[in-house]
Amino acid sequence: MEKKDFLGTQPLGRLLLKLALPTVAAQLINMLYNIVDRIYIGHIPEVGALALTGVGVCMPLIMIVSAFAAFVGYGGAPRASIFMGQQDTDSAEKTLGNCFLVQILISVVLTAVLLIWNRDFLMAFGASENTVEYGVSYMNLYALGTIFVQITLGMNAFITAQGFAKTGMLSVLIGAVANIVLDPIFIFGFHMGVQGAALATVLSQAISCAWVLLFLFGKKTFLKIRPRNMRLIPRIILPSLALGLSSFVMQASESVISVCFNSSLLKYGGDTAVGAMTILTSVMQFAMLPLQGLGQGAQPIISYNYGAGNKNRVKSTFWLLLRCSLCYSVLLWLCVMLFPGAFAALFTSDAVLLDFTRSALRIYMGSMCLFGIQMACQMTFTSLGKAKASILVAVMRKFILLIPLIFLMPRLLISNQTMAVYLAEPIADFLAVCFTCVLFTFQFRKVLASMPQSGKNSQ
Repeated sequence: MEKKDFLGTQPLGRLLLKLALPTVAAQLINMLYNIVDRIYIGHIPEVGALALTGVGVCMPLIMIVSAFAAFVGYGGAPRASIFMGQQDTDSAEKTLGNCFLVQILISVVLTAVLLIWNRDFLMAFGASENTVEYGVSYMNLYALGTIFVQITLGMNAFITAQGFAKTGMLSVLIGAVANIVLDPIFIFGFHMGVQGAALATVLSQAISCAWVLLFLFGKKTFLKIRPRNMRLIPRIILPSLALGLSSFVMQASESVISVCFNSSLLKYGGDTAVGAMTILTSVMQFAMLPLQGLGQGAQPIISYNYGAGNKNRVKSTFWLLLRCSLCYSVLLWLCVMLFPGAFAALFTSDAVLLDFTRSALRIYMGSMCLFGIQMACQMTFTSLGKAKASILVAVMRKFILLIPLIFLMPRLLISNQTMAVYLAEPIADFLAVCFTCVLFTFQFRKVLASMPQSGKNSQ
């Protein structure tokens, strides 16, 4: 077994590479669950475009499920790492046990809500009479796998937080491979259509969930799920949920944003514009999830050394994370600007939708080159346990800037109101990055100044 203090002693460059590569891979693989579904669904003969739009309208609900997993897991995991840095294994394990119980309780409630009201939600989220049945068929099955999604995504954060990044990657790799294999079998082989895609996803998540639980109940983990820790303790669970609130806001707000986009686009551009939004959201995941993976790779290092009082390693890890995140976001932005049609063609062969999406994608991703800054700062806030600052930057970008702009831009650019809706995204991103840079500069200096110097200054 590796020594528990390797997060505070190994060289930073090699350590971040060791932790970030598997977490980035895990995020990319996790993205395949929904991306692969959409690719296959978009190519169903005759009804592919409508089916893709119908399943795309399900995305707000899927995002909500993932957001609740982040609410618990991404809040509890950094605190567990901080406790490990303080050599307080008992509190770290209590955090794990409390979060595990909360995720089970949340799963039960979410499953019931999705089964009872999914049609009402889908109609409110931008589905039309032409597309809603595809969405309902998908969600009726997907809802049954809510508990698997919650445990896989939420508890996997605790695996990564201990430094077992490869194990965390395998957790999602196993499910993703199963999903890629099962999708065509159920969709085309058994002629189940969108229901086949949902069933493949549920079974794949169940396999991943089993893997995660076997590890966290097993002998290789530093922190174990123990029945005695599955009793809610306010001083343990409440700070974890407070810290996870920023991740919840960030992911759940994507659901609210998706609803706002879909309703506005349905008004100005019809089903084609809503279908294009499904593709734009998918491409945006190519940007967001690897950046989150980089942040999650850096999180155990920052959290552990913050808990251990190692100021230099905290500072150096942030700057390394920032450089890596910015390089990735600029590279992806260049690819989208140069080859938008290639990204769109992954999801549809419909000529009208393909042509429309090609133009919309360049507009929608216009400020993506700067987003590495946003994600590096926000993930560092979370790693340091700074819940208020992390929540503030998430709320600023989504609720204060983006939602008003979605409805304001079509009134300002009347000549092309549909594209004006898409333009809200890059404007909000640019303003959010400016705000985050200013806030982080002051807050990070304050955090570093308040840290006791431990004497562990290795880089």
